[in-house]
Amino acid sequence: MTVNRQWVLAKRPHGMVTRDNFEYREAAVPEPGDGEVLLRNLYLSFDPTQRGWMEDRESYLPPVGIGEVMRAGSVAQVVTSRHPDFAEGDLVQTTGGWQDYLVASPGSGVMGLSRLPDGVPPTLALSVLGVTGLTAYWGLLDLGEPQPGQTVLVSGAAGATGSVAGQIARIKGCRVVGIAGGPDKCRWLTDVAGFDAAIDYKADDVDQRIGELCPDRVDVFFDNVGGGILEAALNHINMHARVVLCGGISAYNATAPIPGPANLMNLVVMRARMEGFIVIDYMDRSAQAVADLVAWMEQGLLHHQVDVQEGFDNIPDTLNRLFTGRNIGKQLLKIADPE
Repeated sequence: MTVNRQWVLAKRPHGMVTRDNFEYREAAVPEPGDGEVLLRNLYLSFDPTQRGWMEDRESYLPPVGIGEVMRAGSVAQVVTSRHPDFAEGDLVQTTGGWQDYLVASPGSGVMGLSRLPDGVPPTLALSVLGVTGLTAYWGLLDLGEPQPGQTVLVSGAAGATGSVAGQIARIKGCRVVGIAGGPDKCRWLTDVAGFDAAIDYKADDVDQRIGELCPDRVDVFFDNVGGGILEAALNHINMHARVVLCGGISAYNATAPIPGPANLMNLVVMRARMEGFIVIDYMDRSAQAVADLVAWMEQGLLHHQVDVQEGFDNIPDTLNRLFTGRNIGKQLLKIADPE
């Protein structure tokens, strides 16, 4: 325990992220101070929002600085504790970043520091019972306000967030249609996740298929993609529809501004509402969401997929899996086993 491997941001991306945007470094393992713990990362979380953190622009979080360890959520194990609430060997969730070791405290980073509940594996803590599940839960229920019998359309539906949002809509008694890329992902949505129908954006005319599969129009659109998919969905919104803007992955690697939807007046005509959100605004209410998510999983109503890559050297390439469609469900990377 003398070397702390790190991947730091070397230069800001222009277009698709590549390994050249990062630099491998080795640093000394840090020492915890009073009220802090030394952690060893075990699993890293990969999320589309990390692409935005690499841009030098104002956002809900400061950008990652050049030369700084790339930001990422993680599950880690306590190596040394100088905090009364944490003991050596505890598994915790935090914002560990792309490195082996870090020093943290309950108030540090985006996620602070919290112990994993007994029996919850790291893969669940970073997916359906973590920020991913909370994003789907609050975005759909708080902003989407789905009602039984309504039609809910989800883009990026086979992804970590979209798949959970769609299943929650089904649990709430809605008819659910998902948009995903490729027959395998679409098949998983209908055969496993219980979606009523799925649209393959790689093979189908999305606008046409929404019209065919949503004859009563769309009451809630949970959007993770933006761009042309958002525009197609807006053609089919119902009176007083709710459009929930969770993400816009179609434009994250664009080298020029993407034109906005040309049909925003549909919101006026249909008296609809379109609203964005960031899950960190709901973290103080996370216990309620986790309790519901756990109950639905125990009842067999909520399914999830986790794509786990391995190896510290594979960290930069694993991020790109999100933007090439290679990941299935939540993208994680395993660095080490707990001791």
